Amino acid sequence: MFNAIGRYFRALGYLLTGQITKATDTLNTNPAVISANYDRIISDKRQRLTQYKDAVAAMIAQEESKKEKVRALTEEMGKLEKLKAGAAAKAKSLVDKYAGDPTAVKNDPEYLKCQSAFKDFSSTLAEKAKRVSELEEDLKVLVNNASGHKTQIMSLMRELEKLKEEKHDAVADILSATEEKQIADMMTGISNDRTSEELRNLREMRQKAAAGAKVSRELAGLDTKKAENEFMEYAQSHESDNEFDQLIGLAGKKETSQSSSVDVKVPEA
Repeated sequence: MFNAIGRYFRALGYLLTGQITKATDTLNTNPAVISANYDRIISDKRQRLTQYKDAVAAMIAQEESKKEKVRALTEEMGKLEKLKAGAAAKAKSLVDKYAGDPTAVKNDPEYLKCQSAFKDFSSTLAEKAKRVSELEEDLKVLVNNASGHKTQIMSLMRELEKLKEEKHDAVADILSATEEKQIADMMTGISNDRTSEELRNLREMRQKAAAGAKVSRELAGLDTKKAENEFMEYAQSHESDNEFDQLIGLAGKKETSQSSSVDVKVPEA
């Protein structure tokens, strides 16, 4: 018993599922629904494309920021190069001052100051050079990626425009196919279209109206009068033909009645 109940509900579920699927298919082939679906898809794609463009714009902004950092670091490196040269030049002046005496030069506080500055400038310059190298590598990747994304965005924009055109073509194709199907179904007598039913009703009404008019004419004696007129026209035409034949000698002689030449015998007594 429980198995039978289970099979019943399963069958009912299959039936409902089939009806829902059929209804969904019918709804999805409606031109208005198709147009609305295309509008939704176009809107979604446009929104995603806008997000994509914003992401690429942020990437380009990052690229510009890194380029600016490279320019700033390059300027700082140029300044450090000059500072290094200045520190070396000042130390060189000490060498000239002490006639090249290493001990005297190194014992001078200015020498240690120049030496310390030169080392700091060199160390900072090396760090900045390394940072510039890293930024330049990042820029190569960013520029390459941004270029690829720009190309992709242009392709997506063209696809979006084609989708707008496809929407109108799809609606037109559905309408054309629907009309062709309705005409074919109407010709084969399997159409359930309301338009076909209305046409059938109009044709039946037309036939009934014609039949009613015929009955009215017969009841009013119109058909009888029409027949009499046709017979009268035929008779007049026939008399005219006979008169014409007599005038030209084609008409035959009238046969005499045989009853006038019959001998009557009297029976003998």
